[in-house]
Amino acid sequence: MPPTPPARAGKGERSNMVAMLLGLMFLLLALNFPMIIPMIVAPLAIMLAFMPNVDVMLAVQQLIAGVNTQVLLAVPMFILAADIMSTGHSTKRLLDFIEAFVGHIHGGMAVTTAACCTLFGAISGSTQATVVAIGKPMRGRLLQLGYSDSSSSGLIINSAIIALLIPPSISMIMYAVVTGSSVGDLFIAGVGPGILMFLLFSVYSYFYARYARIPLQPRKDWGERLKALKTAIPPLGFPLIIFIGIYGGFFSPTESAAVAVVYAFILEFFVFKTLKLRDIGRIALSTAVSTSIVFVLVAGGQLFSWVISYAQIPQMLTGSLLGADPSALRILVTVTVFFLIACMFVDSLVAIIILSPIFFPIAVRAGINPTHLGIVITLQAAIGSVSPPFGCNIFTGCAIFHRPYLDIVKGIPPFLIMEAIVTICVILFPQLSLFLL
Repeated sequence: MPPTPPARAGKGERSNMVAMLLGLMFLLLALNFPMIIPMIVAPLAIMLAFMPNVDVMLAVQQLIAGVNTQVLLAVPMFILAADIMSTGHSTKRLLDFIEAFVGHIHGGMAVTTAACCTLFGAISGSTQATVVAIGKPMRGRLLQLGYSDSSSSGLIINSAIIALLIPPSISMIMYAVVTGSSVGDLFIAGVGPGILMFLLFSVYSYFYARYARIPLQPRKDWGERLKALKTAIPPLGFPLIIFIGIYGGFFSPTESAAVAVVYAFILEFFVFKTLKLRDIGRIALSTAVSTSIVFVLVAGGQLFSWVISYAQIPQMLTGSLLGADPSALRILVTVTVFFLIACMFVDSLVAIIILSPIFFPIAVRAGINPTHLGIVITLQAAIGSVSPPFGCNIFTGCAIFHRPYLDIVKGIPPFLIMEAIVTICVILFPQLSLFLL
């Protein structure tokens, strides 16, 4: 790592740094620059204005250091595996399998939607990818059964956030990169909260369907169910490979990403034969675009974190907000509020990269398990992505479903209540996320 500058900023100078940093960021965002521009320009301006004795080459070294970690190798491989399987027929096979078993109960199609989002989250690790992959086929089915436009859209975009809690999760990888926590522990710890959220969504779907008088689907016989199970077994192997491989110690999270790519390639190109070799270029290009966005954000976040650490801004903020000796509960509540608000306005990866270094040291000193803290942060990143005004899943839903903003937002409040319940449970009962470790 590059050396830390020897001099430290005084209190008045730190206040000026904060004012300039925030002012530049808000100005550039107001001028409609993409988030990566203020993330790099603002800290560079701080260096030039307040750190005249610091070599600017240190900024370049920090940008490189941000992406110079082996853990990040998992990101492009998980994205590639998800692109391969979502382009093929795996998504449809999962939908048909779950519908065969629960489609006939009250709210069965809604439960199918939530379950498919949960399973696809074990493929993609991305909420937006899940909205696209599951939302397109499921929204039409929900509308045909009598679900309102807003309720079906709200269900899909909220169920998609389970993708951030079920391994693999790109947000968990980012948290691990920034804090040095174990990716494998985070992957395993996300299972409990993810299942709890799915169960709450399913119970709500059952009672909503009875209240709205949604007609029941015909019950599938066991022959049809076994046929659906047979076709879904290969896609179901994807989350099993990741979870059992990591939990059993057979390979690391990064190695599991490589295994996932090989498995997805064999499945779609040779077993299902839904893709041709000529499709590789198109899929690889999609993966490259997604990966480049993530890596540029990580590099910019490293520079941003280094500059604010030099300015001792984290100490100033946490000291004024948390006091000298805050309790673990107070820290977790503060973290929840900060991350939830931040993720309402910016991409969750940006919030994790910028805010995690601020709260991580003080949380660890208070005795909070780093993995538990990571799950709380990831959960708020997930909830923020579906929270007005600027949750990214809301705009993804508007684009995919071709519906106005207010129609999408109208169906969100019931799910936000359930997500708040999950947050409270995770904060008050750490074993909900740590029981498998």
